[in-house]
Amino acid sequence: MKPVSFDKEKIHINLARIRKGGEIFEVAIDSDKAVEFKEGKNVDIREVLQSEQIFSDAKKGLLAAEASLETLFNTKDVLEIAKLIMTEGEIQFTAEYRNKLKESKRKNIINQISKFGVDPKTNLPHPAARIEAAIEEARVNVNLFKSAKQQVNDIIKEIRPILPIKLCSKQVNVQIPAIYAGKSYPILKNYGDLKSENWLNDGSLSVDVVVPAGMINEFFEKLNSLTQGTMESKIIKEE
Repeated sequence: MKPVSFDKEKIHINLARIRKGGEIFEVAIDSDKAVEFKEGKNVDIREVLQSEQIFSDAKKGLLAAEASLETLFNTKDVLEIAKLIMTEGEIQFTAEYRNKLKESKRKNIINQISKFGVDPKTNLPHPAARIEAAIEEARVNVNLFKSAKQQVNDIIKEIRPILPIKLCSKQVNVQIPAIYAGKSYPILKNYGDLKSENWLNDGSLSVDVVVPAGMINEFFEKLNSLTQGTMESKIIKEE
C-alpha cells in the first residue's frame, strides 16, 4: 500500500487512536472497513488502513518514532500495532460519517425488529413506524460498533415498557405444485430458513421453512401470487 500524504488544510479523516506511555499513536482508517472489523467480521487489517503507517498526529502527517513503537508495543510491525490500536483504542469518525452510520444502524435495527417482532396479544407484526416511535421515546442509544442483529435483543428490552413486543418466527410446511416448484425457490430462500425439502411423486415440492413472524403474511402473499392460489400451507410451530 502506498503511503498517504494528508492535506492539512482540507483533511477530514477517520482515525483509530490509542494513548500509551504518555504518547498518542494513530492510524488513518477506511471507515466502512473499520466498522466491519469492530463488528468482528473477517476483515484483513490492510483493508482497514488508509496507510500502513503509525502516526503521532495523522492530520499533521507526523509519524510515530520507531523507538517508541518498539518500547511500548514490543514490536515495530505496523500491522500488529494497527490491530492493537483498532482493538483497544478509540475510533474517531468525522461527524458526517458518524451521523450517516448511526442512521443506517438505526434503520437496520428497526427492520430487524419489524421482521421478528409481534404484539404478544394479537401475534400481529408492529409497523416499522410504531417501532421507530418507541425507539425515539425510549431514547435508545445505538451502538456504532455492533451489528443490528447484535443489538436487537437489548433494544427490545428497552422499548418493551412502551411497546409490548416479542420476537417470534414460525415454522411452516408449504407444498408447491410441480409447475411452480422451481420458480418458488427465490421466495423460499429470501423469506425464510429452509429446514427440509422433499420432491413428491407428482413433481410437487414440499418444504419446511422458518419464517420471521413479521414477514409471514407477505411470504404467503408472494407464494399465493406465484402459484395463483394453488399452493398449500400449514403452520407447524412457533419458535
